[in-house]
Amino acid sequence: MVAPRLEIDLGKIQHNARTLVARLASRDISVTGVTKATLGSREVAQAMLLAGVTGLGDSRIENIEAMRSSNVFARMSLIRSPMLSQAKRVVTSADVSFNSEIEVIRQLSLEAGKLDRTHAVVLMVELGDLREGIMPGDLLAAVRETLGLPNIVFKGLGTNLACRSGASPDDANMGELSRLAALIEATFDISMEIVSGGNSANLEWVFSNEHTGRINNLRLGESILLGRETLHRNAIDGLHTDAITLVAEVIESKVKPTQPSGKLAQTAFGTRPAATDRGAITQTILAIGLQDIDPCGLQPPEGTEIVGSSSDHLITTSTVNCAPVGAEMTFQLDYSALVRAMTSPFVTKSFSSAFNVSSMRQIA
Repeated sequence: MVAPRLEIDLGKIQHNARTLVARLASRDISVTGVTKATLGSREVAQAMLLAGVTGLGDSRIENIEAMRSSNVFARMSLIRSPMLSQAKRVVTSADVSFNSEIEVIRQLSLEAGKLDRTHAVVLMVELGDLREGIMPGDLLAAVRETLGLPNIVFKGLGTNLACRSGASPDDANMGELSRLAALIEATFDISMEIVSGGNSANLEWVFSNEHTGRINNLRLGESILLGRETLHRNAIDGLHTDAITLVAEVIESKVKPTQPSGKLAQTAFGTRPAATDRGAITQTILAIGLQDIDPCGLQPPEGTEIVGSSSDHLITTSTVNCAPVGAEMTFQLDYSALVRAMTSPFVTKSFSSAFNVSSMRQIA
């Protein structure tokens, strides 16, 4: 088979999604399946939809357009605040967008009017992570203007935590989101459809609380794809953590010293690594590098250690056996390594499943 490649088990992804959908449904929380880490893969999107997610979310309009073109039928949400310059594309391809700037919503209204359609918006609230979001004190004014814009449907509120700063979901910030939802409904005499509490980082809080207030939606990507919560990267009981693996091929296998020689300067990426002299080791080089993956996000086979990398090379050593040239080595990935590998055109994506993707029913 072609290497390097990502081996993507759609059956395991479907299992992970179905398990989370069922567990959260018992708390009246729906799941938006997030496809951004897979570049809007049709196969992954369909696996999530078959598992019962109520819609798909992606941070790039290009991925949503690709899913539309490949006949993925679902409610599509653009979960990154839209670019002003892409407003027409957003209302053309996305059913919902998550917004934090009223100027952008005005432009969405204008473009939706030109196309004679409506576009739904969720207003994002800043609750501590200091990424996107309207400050709570400015929220009522933003809602008031949004409600008055033609061709715009105000769907509800959302927030995002544990991405930029690592601020964790807790009783305080989730309680504040519920309080703001109740305030908006009382102030404007409306009922909001969506109160989206966040992402995979919210799972620990949700499963440890019997009452989750007004939160009725989570946007889940990493927990479905990798089977882990994202605060501590702990495996989630009952989920597969190996639904996606990376396979690379050995292109050199030799005994070499661990201490470089000569006058040392910066590496190709501007670092000055401190080498520890461990004597001679069996050094194996694989045909994949920093252009394709984040080496820090790879978990090698047991007994194998990653000792270095460059643009196109991953260097390992093993206490178990010496992999010969042409052999393949399998790694598990974290989110950082997955995103970079998915983005690389040099990494083949290989799908397998317990169900036939080509015979999947269309999902409206």
